[in-house]
Amino acid sequence: MSETVYIESSVISYFTARPSRDVVVSARQAITENWWRNQKPKYEVFISGLVVQEVSKGDGDAAQKRLGAIAGIPLLAMPEEALKLAKDLLAQGAVPPNSEEDAFHIAIAAVSGINFLLTWNFKHINNAHTKALISSVVETHGFICPILCSPEELGAEI
Repeated sequence: MSETVYIESSVISYFTARPSRDVVVSARQAITENWWRNQKPKYEVFISGLVVQEVSKGDGDAAQKRLGAIAGIPLLAMPEEALKLAKDLLAQGAVPPNSEEDAFHIAIAAVSGINFLLTWNFKHINNAHTKALISSVVETHGFICPILCSPEELGAEI
């Protein structure tokens, strides 16, 4: 069986966005496109209803492009255990109180037994200062924390 990846909304946004002139954003777009085309087929990928909601927001044409990119990717459910875990991630300060969606992404992936949570969110998810606390809270609930990583960290090359 293949390793599993939960694709968080930021990855989809970078994959489908118009080319940027910002050097960092442009590099992340190139890395994401490379990962999507060359690495994604090596994994069993998943999203959640929350991802669908997030990528549906904003400019209509851009939202349609994002929705097209995720068409056919299986959805993970949000069981009661994920709700409890997300609340605890917030209560323990592993994820800031104003970032409930980020806590839910982590919780859904953890409760579903996903190996990797793929994100460009370095502020609240893939953050060197919070990864240990996130993992600790997840493990306290009896789950294994997915590896929180960017497409670059999961094997994309330019």
